Amino acid sequence: MSEQQHLFRCVLAIIIASFLWGTTGTAASFAPDVSPLAIGAVATGGGGFLMLLKSSGPLLRQRGLLFSQYKYVFWGGLSVAVYPLAFYSSMRLAGVAIGTVISIASAPCFAVLMERFINGRPVTAKWMLSFLLGFAGILCLVMAKPHADTAVAGDQREWGILLGLLAGLTYAAYSWTGKTMIVNGVRSDVAMAVQFGVASCLLLPSLFFTGDNLLASSGNITVALYMALIPMFGGYLLFGYGLQKIDASIATLITLLEPVVATLLAVWMLSERFSLTGWMGIGLIAGCIAVQMIKGGRKAKRRRHAEVLQSDPQ
Repeated sequence: MSEQQHLFRCVLAIIIASFLWGTTGTAASFAPDVSPLAIGAVATGGGGFLMLLKSSGPLLRQRGLLFSQYKYVFWGGLSVAVYPLAFYSSMRLAGVAIGTVISIASAPCFAVLMERFINGRPVTAKWMLSFLLGFAGILCLVMAKPHADTAVAGDQREWGILLGLLAGLTYAAYSWTGKTMIVNGVRSDVAMAVQFGVASCLLLPSLFFTGDNLLASSGNITVALYMALIPMFGGYLLFGYGLQKIDASIATLITLLEPVVATLLAVWMLSERFSLTGWMGIGLIAGCIAVQMIKGGRKAKRRRHAEVLQSDPQ
């Protein structure tokens, strides 16, 4: 496989992962009596357990390499565990609109800051243009949908904003730690499995407190199984594959496609209304991804090639 073909497959893997993640909101709507925290815990924790099972052989073979990178494993796993709790709590306290914008749009910013100050990579004009298009697109999508957020109290909104920033930070963090482990020789599926495995140990016990109605009906059980198996297990294996060739700051930009999928599914399956502003948002996010598909300069190509030589692609 040529380098260009591998790059295309990695971008495509992240796009498919974004599509799978975009189905979570619609799926969760079929279990309205299950709390969002329980949905997040069973999806992330269950998905992590499945990843550990799938990658147990390679994980054991690379255990020495993983022990040498225990800091990335620990902080990545902790970030995976915190992300769903912070994301859903942010939407509950600050409102769906504010929580969504801050959580999703701040992640690429945190990722690019990590790469800038930890890896010493410059922030490119191409990335800035792509981010501005994506951020504007997210704003348009949120503004196009009606939300019952007008009565949110000021102190609740402030806490919700902080939790939204925490969600963005943790999403960027486990994307960055996953990418770093892959560059250091860890298989992409193992890098995702070990982070989500740590998170599952932290999240699954929380179901004793939040999962009251999880097993109350066959519909709730079906939703839980779907969330763990398809968006989490399948989605993050694809995301890890994509990180073989894609930087975390760019991967988090591409995943701005997730709310587009979520919105279109809500319009199609849940009969939600959609305005012209929403279509503008979809166009802007498409522009964001299109900018990232434009070939970079020679310097960027040389850097990506050097990283691929250090990694262990599947």
